[in-house]
Amino acid sequence: MPPPSTRASVVRLLNLTSNQGCRGCGRTHSALDHHAHGHGHKGVRGMATPIEKAIAGPPPGNTDYAFEMAASTLRFGPHSTREVGMDLSNMIKQLPALDRPQAKIGVFTDPNVVKLPVMEVVEESLMREGLNWVVWDRCSVEPTDKSWQEAIGFSRSSHITHLLAVGGGSSMDTAKAANLFTNYPEADLYEFINAPIGKGKPIEKKLSPLIAIPTTAGTGSETTGTAILDIPSKQFKTGIASRALKPTLGIVDLNNTATCPKEVAIAAGLDVLFHSLESWTAVPYNERTPRPANPINRPAYQGSNPISDIFSRWALETTIKYLPRIAKDPYGDEEARAQMLLAASTAGIGFGNAGVHMCHAFSYPISSLNKGRPTNLQYHHPSYSPKIPLIPHGVAVSLTAPAVFEFTAPSSPKRHREALEVFLGKDRAGEAGRVRNEDLGKALSEEIKQFLDLVEVPRGLEKVGYGSQDIGKLVEGCLPQRRVLDLAPLLAKDDLALEKEQLAGIVEGSLRW
Repeated sequence: MPPPSTRASVVRLLNLTSNQGCRGCGRTHSALDHHAHGHGHKGVRGMATPIEKAIAGPPPGNTDYAFEMAASTLRFGPHSTREVGMDLSNMIKQLPALDRPQAKIGVFTDPNVVKLPVMEVVEESLMREGLNWVVWDRCSVEPTDKSWQEAIGFSRSSHITHLLAVGGGSSMDTAKAANLFTNYPEADLYEFINAPIGKGKPIEKKLSPLIAIPTTAGTGSETTGTAILDIPSKQFKTGIASRALKPTLGIVDLNNTATCPKEVAIAAGLDVLFHSLESWTAVPYNERTPRPANPINRPAYQGSNPISDIFSRWALETTIKYLPRIAKDPYGDEEARAQMLLAASTAGIGFGNAGVHMCHAFSYPISSLNKGRPTNLQYHHPSYSPKIPLIPHGVAVSLTAPAVFEFTAPSSPKRHREALEVFLGKDRAGEAGRVRNEDLGKALSEEIKQFLDLVEVPRGLEKVGYGSQDIGKLVEGCLPQRRVLDLAPLLAKDDLALEKEQLAGIVEGSLRW
């Protein structure tokens, strides 16, 4: 009979065979380093006596180490709006039998869209299914805290269980707000508005089903968890950003942009352009701080990441190719309209998970301050009511873009060079390779200006009524937009004086092109 094996020989044998991989997980590890990695063990069971060893945690520091992807279910196709009644009927059938008779649909739209053919299609579809529905057609273009409160009051008092938004980003955002605050009937508006303006409280409940039908190719709100509003008393815009706000379904129907006025289509397309370019150049997710203590606190705007990059880059290329065609033929060029709808939703997926930065941060005070200026200084967009002072969101975003990307270019020459190639087009893309890193910002800025000229954007802030005397106000209105400013490359976020100086330089460079 052979002598009994010593403990040392057993350990040596186990270590020699450990490169075969664990039978439970296939990983290679020492017999003395057998952690509970999915085996159901607690601690280590390499030998009869467990050897405790801490499982490695996340990397040191306060930057994030993970990102999440979230987007609404999207349906694309001409005539798909006709299916919305069946969609809502299917959702109602998921309720307990006793609750189905109480189901009530709130349809959110604006005074213009309610008169368009899309609403006839929607109403016919709802009637075919015999559904109980009521229309709120007072959604404001560029919604305010007051218009949101009115829509929330309507939804709460009408006992809405399902929501349908038909229109542009303003109607979709209003429906998201109505959905949120109907499910939190006691909540104050500022409870969920982004910090530091509001409390930025996480949304912990599952909200009611919401279907979004866009009638413009711009905001991408049909797929994001973002809702934006203007607070005139504070002279800036802000919003709520949470994955919980995402529509349950977005129906993207080419027929619904057939009546969109040229200027509105261009303004919406500009929003797509800078959703794409800002999310492409945002601070990477693994450089964003602070790291969330709980995954529920990981923000919807996480920074650029490998998946968002795919969507943002494609949307950028598509918008640069097709938006000028919309400017030339906004109604007859169906291919351009279809591609811009795809780009809007695709950019929505990109920026909805990566975020935007300075162009959007500046757009909020640019739009909001315009409404409170003396009448002779207010800007009125030609496609909207002459009684309403309005710098459309897409235009407001564009006005600082040349200066913004000249500023951010040193943060990532590779990404900005790729963006320059896209603006130059296939025939001229080779020129980008000959631009020195230190000249990239200026080169990209010039190409952005030339593109904006193609779609007739006002050439700088002076063209919409702002001057050097307004620089301080625009900077102060930009500073509270932390959810987006914190994603801006090279911005001195820990040095307020320097940050203000940087922002003021961008505004000054945007006064005239």
